Amino acid sequence: MVDTVGPENRSHTGGEAFWRERSVLVTGCTGLLGSWLTEALVEAGAQVVGLIRDEVPQCHLVRSGTIRHIRVVHGDVTDYATLERTLNEYEVETVFHLAAQTIVGIANRAPLSTFEANIKGTWVVLEAARRSPTVRRVVVASSDKAYGTQPRLPYTEDMPLQGRHPYDVSKSAADLLAQAYAATYELPVAITRCANLYGGGDLNWNRLVPGTIRSALQGEAPIIRSDGTFIRDYLYVRDAVQAYLMLAEALDDRALFGQAFNCGTDEPLSVLEMTRLILDLSPYPELEPVILDAVSHEIRDQYLDSAKIRRVIGWRPRYSRAEALRETMAWYAAYLGLTQDKSGATSDCEG
Repeated sequence: MVDTVGPENRSHTGGEAFWRERSVLVTGCTGLLGSWLTEALVEAGAQVVGLIRDEVPQCHLVRSGTIRHIRVVHGDVTDYATLERTLNEYEVETVFHLAAQTIVGIANRAPLSTFEANIKGTWVVLEAARRSPTVRRVVVASSDKAYGTQPRLPYTEDMPLQGRHPYDVSKSAADLLAQAYAATYELPVAITRCANLYGGGDLNWNRLVPGTIRSALQGEAPIIRSDGTFIRDYLYVRDAVQAYLMLAEALDDRALFGQAFNCGTDEPLSVLEMTRLILDLSPYPELEPVILDAVSHEIRDQYLDSAKIRRVIGWRPRYSRAEALRETMAWYAAYLGLTQDKSGATSDCEG
């Protein structure tokens, strides 16, 4: 879609004043992004409804106590009746659709549950939002994976969506569905295509950042599944939260309907480079990673051009990578029951 939106460097964020007393649905609220986004919305005074399929007692939403301050609907994002009831009974005005199966390896091993959650779940949310008399803004989480393999990098929003492997295809399809609902029904929906997210609360240890941090804090050599040369961009979850809030606020502008926005740091680096950054900040910088070189059906290099979201709504990351990794490492140290003394050594917490 052509970028036809407003002057450069325009910022739409209204902060807490915008979200106070607004009814907001967050699907996938127990996930990494969902937990932090829900926390930010609660702090801003929003009336948050969280759709939860599975109990996740270790997630940040629960550990932070935020779950006690939201309305919880137990149900599956693929159940239309549940979505319709939720939107209507809670008079939801804003929908953040984050619910998805997000692990690439799981998608490759067992694709049907990924297609069900990521594709059907998206059309169910969009259709329920289309029929709701109260919904005024929807933000759908796509991914940089939706682009698939491209002849040039970085990805820009005008590139075709051409995922080839199960997870990538599920994101391409969900992204196109959101665009279709905007084009056909004028649904006030926008799409985010974020880089790899990281931050406290991601308990999928086979992902690079949480897995490496856990190993580093415990003095164990981290495991790299690939050959270490794959290139990615990594975005701190708290920066992603700000992008989602600002984009939702901006949806008062009809010119944004159906548009997609890349969201990253524009500073890609290899898996080995990211691993070394984490180790250098850890109590055991002398550790060396174990490289398995056992990855298949994954895109080798992928990273984004985030110029559009910076230009159109004025978003940009606020955290340096070092600052973000330090905060993330502190979260995991607390989660694992470890403390760090001034020398950087870790020890078990007492009590």
